[in-house]
Amino acid sequence: MARLLIVHHSPSPATAELLDAVVRGASDPDISGVEVARRAALAATAPDLLAADGVILGTPANIGYMSGALKHFFDTVYYTCGDDTRGLPYGYYVHGNLGLEGAVRAIGSIAEGMGWSRVVAPVEVVGAPDKAALEACYELGAVVAATIAPDD
Repeated sequence: MARLLIVHHSPSPATAELLDAVVRGASDPDISGVEVARRAALAATAPDLLAADGVILGTPANIGYMSGALKHFFDTVYYTCGDDTRGLPYGYYVHGNLGLEGAVRAIGSIAEGMGWSRVVAPVEVVGAPDKAALEACYELGAVVAATIAPDD
């Protein structure tokens, strides 16, 4: 069974809502053979990442950057897992009230530095999540899960 790791920092109702939509998409009944593991960014470890076949990252944009919690996750795994996770399929979502560009740029740069392979466009949500944002997060989860699902 493939393992999808969702590393998130969800301190607000809005980011929690987006996380729930991602998890629902990753757990879509039409996608089989994928175990979904959620880890708070401050609790996610190198062994969690090394056990994953794909990863989804979720963060608020804080002061124009990813959350300190997600940055801490990257700091913890970058050198430990870099060579062993090259080619890892990934996707991510970012929520904020303004200025998401710095967070989006930083996540993309770090993931590229780790050699990961983005399989779906990032979901960028400004303000309260609406139906379109929740659908985009559902799709994000489903695409990454389907990418790592074993062939039947």
